[in-house]
Amino acid sequence: MNRSEEFRDLPGNILDCLENTEERFRYKTAVEDDKLTLTYHELMVMARRIGSGILRRTRPGMPVPVLMEKSPVSLAVMLGAVYAGCFYVPVNPSNPAERLRKIFRTLDSPIVVTDEAGQRILREVEEHGEMLTAEELLCEDVDIIRLEQIREAGSETDILYALFTSGSTGTPKAVAVSHGAVIRFIGHFTEIFGITEKDNIGNQAPFDFDVSVKDIYSAIMTGASLTLIPKEYFSTPPRLLDYICGKKVTTLIWAVSALTLVSALKGLDYRVPEAVNKVMFSGEAMPPKQLRIWQEALPDASFVNLYGPTEITCNCTYYPVERKFGDEEKIPAGKAFPGRRVFLLDEHDREIVVPEQTGEICVSGESLAEGYYNNREQTEKHFVMFPVSGGKPERTYRTGDMGYYDRAGELVFAGRKDFQIKHMGHRIELEEIESAMNAVEGVTRSCCIFDREKNRICGFYMGDAQPPEVRRSMKRKVPSYMIPSRLSRVESMPLNRNGKTDRERLRLLAVRENGERPDRLSVKEKKMEGS
Repeated sequence: MNRSEEFRDLPGNILDCLENTEERFRYKTAVEDDKLTLTYHELMVMARRIGSGILRRTRPGMPVPVLMEKSPVSLAVMLGAVYAGCFYVPVNPSNPAERLRKIFRTLDSPIVVTDEAGQRILREVEEHGEMLTAEELLCEDVDIIRLEQIREAGSETDILYALFTSGSTGTPKAVAVSHGAVIRFIGHFTEIFGITEKDNIGNQAPFDFDVSVKDIYSAIMTGASLTLIPKEYFSTPPRLLDYICGKKVTTLIWAVSALTLVSALKGLDYRVPEAVNKVMFSGEAMPPKQLRIWQEALPDASFVNLYGPTEITCNCTYYPVERKFGDEEKIPAGKAFPGRRVFLLDEHDREIVVPEQTGEICVSGESLAEGYYNNREQTEKHFVMFPVSGGKPERTYRTGDMGYYDRAGELVFAGRKDFQIKHMGHRIELEEIESAMNAVEGVTRSCCIFDREKNRICGFYMGDAQPPEVRRSMKRKVPSYMIPSRLSRVESMPLNRNGKTDRERLRLLAVRENGERPDRLSVKEKKMEGS
């Protein structure tokens, strides 16, 4: 039986995959970091204990926020929530208190699982459920009968996890993804890229970032080992490279920003991770200059560009990079994964079939998310029924990304349709940043733009507050990657013919070198020194 035939027979619950792998590779390393190693048997036992504890405190179908740094134990907690018939929601402890409140308000969960560090954070946040620690849940007795009953009552459409993305209204959105969506996508993913039990996947992304979904479930579905790389290692490339070389990592499924950090800081001049034979990247456009450094260091490795938002379960297209691209070239997003239909719509919602005509990227077929948890309005706005290729209407996700087909028929990403951006590997709504800035005392109005040339967010605002005050206040409201690297106070906002803020004129202002002001703009900028 080949892997395609096996894939058609895959179960509808990810725990069946975990238990099948545990049966085959009982004492093989499942997950490790710099402090702890768990075999597949140990991971399964821990998850069952935690799941038994969770189901005694909540009911199936509920979200279980997990406020912990990534680790083997936090992975066991996430899987434990699934054993309880719930779905897990990784919550990054680095989120400011105000954002945590919005997250917990959206989830409305009766519990939150955390650790000692997380308990200190939660004391600042009023809106959360009962605090449980992984340590106390690991002391629970396994209720195998109840666990089996929950599994039997489950369905492949049950939610497996939810990941929060930025929201245009200032409230983050929780993308809910089902068991079946993950099983189908990872089945294709591991088959296409040849991931097997012989691989060791070097996890870069935090668990609240959907890149990690490919790491976790590629391992669980194949028996590969998962090596969690501590985030602080990325600030010191020699330490990072020593770590992945020592662990004999074979597979990197990383955000573009992580790969380029290593290459830009000449980390590969220090040491080459020679065991690596697969490098896959996503999240932003890969600069060809940085990719060439990796290609030259690992000439026998395969390189793949992946594209797709969280709402379609990780990725919908892939492009194997089989040559070196020039600095001015764009690396294509490629072709659709099996089971997906990726197409372009023009401004009149007509499908585009000719090369080099730009339209909105849309996705239908298997592995779409269930929608946004507790947010029907946004779900209905972005997940629509559309008659793909003139056929019967089918559920379709409108990505808001723009793209076009090149002469070879490959899809090429061409930026955002609205004010959503990709920055530092994260998908960000500029309106959420503006909402946080508008809430700062002394700010009357704000507008943010993204300077693609310098890869930075620029914030403009009216009011009496000084830039350092605005920056300090925003640090309490949004993650650090959402804080504008340049803040400028203006006396008035430029307006377009429709009376709306003229973002293009602000963009022109932002790209001028040395703080020069275009004479034609009626904006008096007061720059923050050193911003």
